[in-house]
Amino acid sequence: MYGKGILKGLSVTWKRFWETYLEDISWVLRGKKRYYTEEGVKHRSSKNQRGIFTVQYPDEKLILSEETRYLPFLVYNELPEGKKEVLCTSCGICAKVCPPQCIWIVRSNDPTTGRPIPEPTEFYIDADICMNCGFCAEYCPFDAIKMDHDFEIASYERNVYNMEKLLKPSSYYKSIRPLNYAREEAARKAEEEAKKAKEAAKAAAAAAKAA
Repeated sequence: MYGKGILKGLSVTWKRFWETYLEDISWVLRGKKRYYTEEGVKHRSSKNQRGIFTVQYPDEKLILSEETRYLPFLVYNELPEGKKEVLCTSCGICAKVCPPQCIWIVRSNDPTTGRPIPEPTEFYIDADICMNCGFCAEYCPFDAIKMDHDFEIASYERNVYNMEKLLKPSSYYKSIRPLNYAREEAARKAEEEAKKAKEAAKAAAAAAKAA
């Protein structure tokens, strides 16, 4: 039938139109707010929503999933007296695996020993060419670089992030990726316990041999 596709599309629009008002009325009767609340946005983003499902950005924002990937950031542990323990050892693996080559690391040597300092002197990420693939976070052997949820980074200038912008505490990483953080902590503790058990077994074997 000629025009059947147009009629079908209009029927979907008509259905959404009336379902929006019916859903709004049901929320008002329950004493809840369907708009400009976290609960309302969450419901409109779910499979159970009826009617309108758009979000009025920037007044409303979608609730991001834990695995959402935007720009990388460097993790540090908060120490007493406001000190920071940067987890990055400037090994350079993230820069090597980066497809668009948007990561630059500046390393330094200890002037006394001449050995490399296990912490980057400078760390840069060109946000304008970063493809948010997450390879840097996936291949990092020290869990020192992670993918952020911050997507509001538009500016009129070139976005080259230095260490000051990239460094964020492990508590922040825990807040945006609680499941990943718990899994990594469990794996780290298990590794430490296995190492202690191995050392204890070695010490026991040495003591038995000496006896």
